[in-house]
Amino acid sequence: MKLALAAGLLAFALCLTSAVPGSAQSPTPPTPTTRILAIGTVNPGSDVAAARAILPMEVRETVKLYLDGKIDQWYSLQNRAGVAFILNVTDIAAAHDMLEKLPLGQAHLMSFELIPLGPLNPLRQLQGMSTGPQ
Repeated sequence: MKLALAAGLLAFALCLTSAVPGSAQSPTPPTPTTRILAIGTVNPGSDVAAARAILPMEVRETVKLYLDGKIDQWYSLQNRAGVAFILNVTDIAAAHDMLEKLPLGQAHLMSFELIPLGPLNPLRQLQGMSTGPQ
């Protein structure tokens, strides 16, 4: 727990230092998208009974995506009903299309917020790290 907190604080501090205006450093190269965080929640006003009826099909189709390597990790949201997936997809449009084909998406009962993820770019500022191609 303490290690995770320390790592989180380090990441936060590194992110802050990468955004200092007026810095004389060379521009930071863009961070490539390596995964997509998909946060899915039931749409407001949705029929809960209809969502529950579709849930067994939703689970089967989600397991297929996991077994096909499209979903790397999956979690429940702790503060509200919903899910969080780490997708092995790098294109937001492809991720959106994939998730909309799930039964709850086809029934317009669930929507996803898609967040591109990539390597912690401020780590490039560590001494000895190259910012150019290798």
